[in-house]
Amino acid sequence: KLKHVDLVEGELHETNAALLLEGWKNNVNEEINAINQILPTTPAGDDFGDVGGKARAIRRWIRSVLRKIIQYKAQHQHVLEEAAATLQVALPQ
Repeated sequence: KLKHVDLVEGELHETNAALLLEGWKNNVNEEINAINQILPTTPAGDDFGDVGGKARAIRRWIRSVLRKIIQYKAQHQHVLEEAAATLQVALPQ
């Protein structure tokens, strides 16, 4: 009967808040909230070994959120490295 997932405050929220671009933050938030659109209409499974759609949907959702976070963290690092290089060139030695 699982229909809704609430994430407690923690590392995921802190990581998302630290992302540089608002678009990245919004995209990750949309990905986090997507599970609550999927779960209400996804079958739960049965007692005969069928894991059910909810478990599969949650696994896919977790992988999707993690992929987004990893992608944006890499882009974030790249932007920071470019900014550091620009500062290094611009500042007098």
